[in-house]
Amino acid sequence: MGMQILIADSQPRARQSLKALLATWPAVEGIREAGSGREAVSSVEEGVPDVAVLDALLPEMDGIEATRVIKERWPLIKVVVWSIDPEYEAEAQTAGADAFVTKGMPPQELLACIAAVVENGTTFWSGGEVWQ
Repeated sequence: MGMQILIADSQPRARQSLKALLATWPAVEGIREAGSGREAVSSVEEGVPDVAVLDALLPEMDGIEATRVIKERWPLIKVVVWSIDPEYEAEAQTAGADAFVTKGMPPQELLACIAAVVENGTTFWSGGEVWQ
């Protein structure tokens, strides 16, 4: 069975770009979108994805808080926090994220990140490296 992914970003264009990239990956079966942290949590309640990619700066509930809520309620979901600002990495890790990536990284690195967190269990992935 293919991977289900949730993309949460306040910018529709960013969601569409990421969705287009992920749709090229044969492992992905379904992709849902959310425009806020609250929508992301509601979307998870409706159908648990394998991976959630959350922008750190979401409206209504930021991506860090949404990560905390998702990981507390659904600990098996892999959460990747992405942001233009690398200063959110420590907060993302503290909130329980499985990975942190910066927006603008090469597309293959983002796919490698998602593959790494799905395959490696509880490690934290950042900048192409897996932290134990």
